[in-house]
Amino acid sequence: MCRLFAVTSNEPLSPMVAIRALDVMKEGHDGSGVGLFLTDLGGEFENFKQQPILSGIFSSEGIKALDRFMMDLDFMVKYKLSFRPTRPTPVGTPKRDNYVIRVYEYPADWEELSPAEIQFRLMMVQLQLRQIGEKDKSMLIFSFWPDCIMIKEVGDPLTVAGYLGLDRKELAARTILSQGRQNTNYAIDIYACHPFFLQGIATMTNGENTAFVPIRQFLMSRNFPGYIGYQSDSEVFTHILHYMHSKLGLGVEMYKHIITPLKDAELLRHPDGAWLKQLKQSCRPLIIDGPNCVIGCLPDKSLFMVQDSKKLRPGVVGGKPGVFAFSSEMCGLDAAIPERYINLDYQPMKYETVLIRKERQEIEKWNQWDALRHLN
Repeated sequence: MCRLFAVTSNEPLSPMVAIRALDVMKEGHDGSGVGLFLTDLGGEFENFKQQPILSGIFSSEGIKALDRFMMDLDFMVKYKLSFRPTRPTPVGTPKRDNYVIRVYEYPADWEELSPAEIQFRLMMVQLQLRQIGEKDKSMLIFSFWPDCIMIKEVGDPLTVAGYLGLDRKELAARTILSQGRQNTNYAIDIYACHPFFLQGIATMTNGENTAFVPIRQFLMSRNFPGYIGYQSDSEVFTHILHYMHSKLGLGVEMYKHIITPLKDAELLRHPDGAWLKQLKQSCRPLIIDGPNCVIGCLPDKSLFMVQDSKKLRPGVVGGKPGVFAFSSEMCGLDAAIPERYINLDYQPMKYETVLIRKERQEIEKWNQWDALRHLN
């Protein structure tokens, strides 16, 4: 198994808070990789909330190709944070030339575009850069989106964090997702490292999804350019959430009704069983087969956690008004928020979704047996 940790705070935090929480849970992950998703950014990046940020790893030739590509599209760099580690490369970690985070100014001819069109074009730029880099491994592209930074690398999380200098003040964020472990079911691939991201939505998973192939086939049949990749069977969790949010227009309280719907006999007893049965039939190809614990971040910066119906992967939420965290183990919460309100600690069960909104005032809990608010 791997280990997950996510934190959301009114005050920007260093990603080292999440890295240290992963480290105290290291008996539960193999130290083969680390992934970070940072949003609601602090530091210098807080001055560029609306501008897209590119996150990736580049060879020296890849940097040149990036500059040419972005200049041709009329993207201009407004701020950048690049680092070349000077310490010896850790055992198991590939030697890279440049870790790059760049804020860009939108092209002038994008000014009249709708938000939806801008979001689509940002995604396409990311996909095009990724495709260019795949030819010679000169670019590894993790995200291109406003108020978002992603960092991924192979190796032990704490060791990699020291190697990259992730304690730098520029990387502070109010919402952080982190996972400790590389891919488990397929070959090691940096794109298989959680969290996964698509158009403002990020998720990470502890578990395995043996229904991966039919889910992937359904998503790819939607002919949406962003439903690609799948170096990990867990990437479908991000894309299911995106499909539900962007294509079906449903809220996060419906996520479990799609990935782990109630049984037909249970739906007969549900107050909205008829509607949920239709949803189940329509989205049947998206039903997962776990065990899985999923932690995700929505475009509005809300954090949520769900368990599948088997409930065989650990997960707990805790904190206090102003700062909350999701963790695979209680010791992760202890390390990150030692002065939390212990009475708020909660482990969601197989029917439940827990949510922390951007206001960070309370833990919201929904049960699949609850009546659906949008139908009442």
